[in-house]
Amino acid sequence: MTGGAPPVTVRAGRFSVLVERRTVAVSLTLLGIALLLAFVGLSHGSTWSTPPEVFAALTGRGDSAVVILRWRLPRVAAALVFGAALGLAGAIFQNLTRNPLGSPDVIGLDAGAYTGALIAIAVLNGTSAQLATGSVLGGLLAAAAIYLLSLDSGLNGLRLVVTGIAVNAILTALNSWIVLRAELDVAIAATGWNAGSLNGVDWDELYLPFAVVGVLALALVALSNAMHQAALGDQLAVTSGVGLNRLRLLLVLVGVGCTATVTAVAGPIVFIALAAPQIGRRLARAAGVTLLPAALAGAVLLLCADLVAQLLLAPVALPVGVVTTAIGGCYLIWLLIREVKRR
Repeated sequence: MTGGAPPVTVRAGRFSVLVERRTVAVSLTLLGIALLLAFVGLSHGSTWSTPPEVFAALTGRGDSAVVILRWRLPRVAAALVFGAALGLAGAIFQNLTRNPLGSPDVIGLDAGAYTGALIAIAVLNGTSAQLATGSVLGGLLAAAAIYLLSLDSGLNGLRLVVTGIAVNAILTALNSWIVLRAELDVAIAATGWNAGSLNGVDWDELYLPFAVVGVLALALVALSNAMHQAALGDQLAVTSGVGLNRLRLLLVLVGVGCTATVTAVAGPIVFIALAAPQIGRRLARAAGVTLLPAALAGAVLLLCADLVAQLLLAPVALPVGVVTTAIGGCYLIWLLIREVKRR
């Protein structure tokens, strides 16, 4: 905890957690920015809707109700929920590795989820259920491979990150090989899906992923106190009664579940899980990576990137993954230089 004003207690049923006042203020600010961007997203389309038209549509009235509720709202909701899920996944793995580079898209979990989904597309029929199952299994197998290759250091440290980068490179090469060997129509579909896009998402595709992300978020809330104790050091965590092995296993399952759920619907979307936790931590001036600012920063980043993707070459909407990849490359270079200088 940081100095200054005493923390406040947030209660939900029998669960309670201490939160720094600055974290609460930052979270409310990020929530306000997210809602403002969501309103802009609901207003944008082939023609811009006025604020009264958007408010009327949200209550089911007006000529624009069908367009805004059925076409624009699913996209905006997906950006908010999936951005939050990626922010949470990044916070989990950056806490586990205690390294700002330890995010799912850097250490190979996104690539593993994509491998599983690619196999579902190329070998099976590529239904939504097969994509979801393939993504989760691919992400879990990638996590297991990284853990086994990093046994000497467990789930900690720079070695795990470096191992994850190596696994990411291998899986990326494997994914390219699968696409090259696939039938032309399958390869085109897989390559387009690999860009990461929210174009064309509708409610039918989102009900189950939203439910899964909601369950995983609730599980993470239940594990948050133990996770923050573990972030202070293994010895202190064990002394306070935290079962590290069980905790790490559960956190990995939640983190992979969040990443794989997003990948199954929208394809791999990089940068959000890498940057959102660090942006949230710096804004909150917290000692470790905090969950709520990370989730809200992820929602703001993905929604903002999706708006840029729609406006940059309008009326053509770019895949949001193109925008996040371009920004993420610059951010990753800056982060690597900063890490090297610090060591």
